[in-house]
Amino acid sequence: MVNPIAVAGCLAIGFGGLAYAFVGGDSRADKRRTAVAKSDAKTLNASASVDRTARKKQIADGLRDIERKGKRRVSLATRIDQAGLSITTQQYWIGSVLLGLFLSAFTYIESKSALLTLLIGVTGIIGLPQLTLARLRIRRINKFIANFPTAIDIIVRGIKSGLPLGDTIRIAAAESPVPVKSEFRRVVESLSLGMTLPEAVEPMAQRVPITETNFFSIVIAIQGKSGGNLSEAMGNLSRVLRERKKMKGKISAMSMEAKASAAIIGAVPFLVVGALYFSSPNYVSLLWTTSHGRMISVIAICWMAIGVAMMKKMIAFDF
Repeated sequence: MVNPIAVAGCLAIGFGGLAYAFVGGDSRADKRRTAVAKSDAKTLNASASVDRTARKKQIADGLRDIERKGKRRVSLATRIDQAGLSITTQQYWIGSVLLGLFLSAFTYIESKSALLTLLIGVTGIIGLPQLTLARLRIRRINKFIANFPTAIDIIVRGIKSGLPLGDTIRIAAAESPVPVKSEFRRVVESLSLGMTLPEAVEPMAQRVPITETNFFSIVIAIQGKSGGNLSEAMGNLSRVLRERKKMKGKISAMSMEAKASAAIIGAVPFLVVGALYFSSPNYVSLLWTTSHGRMISVIAICWMAIGVAMMKKMIAFDF
């Protein structure tokens, strides 16, 4: 006689096996697939994190190298090149000495003072040429900053249209105004000599030592090492450069009143002395014809130089 309990047990085991085969097996397979997908996702996230970490490290290393190079003493030939002058250091010193001798001779004829003549001569040989060179350098850098984002936009549009980066740089060199044109032409000349693009762009950051060219050099260097979406990187760079340009314009507008006040305060003594010399030369000539007047003139000039330096430091905003 068949035991009904045994039959029920066999049926339960059979149905349980079928349920496990059709349900449990798929569940375990799904679990395995989910686990594999999670592990793949973790691997991808880990690789992406490693890539981001490596890219950040490259950027930090690039900034560190540029900062280290920026701390080096800039030679006179480099400063002449940064000012956009096509003269040699020998020609610069010859012109400075001739200017100093001319001013010294004029001062000695007018004042007969050896001390004042020496002071004016040193100012003519060292002070005025260095000041002129610094002003020309700053003016050229400001022109470069104003036109550099437009050149980056040209490069971005060329890359998005499918052109190689070297060809887009050639287009930027042909269509950009001076001094951006001259700097990109040097990059093109370096490329034609067989240099790689990062090697050709790096000297531009040294010739134009500003943050914008440093960013451009770092982007090109990282692109050459690790690859990536160059058009997106250059587009982000263009946007950053334009935002910095806007910020610099705002800072310049806010500090314009202080700069005008400093210029007026610094120019008033010299304007007053010049006006008095033309109106009553015998009265104001006591400042360089007598010993007490010469001593007062030297002290006044020194204090004026200190005041001008302090005002320049107070109104110089860097960001």
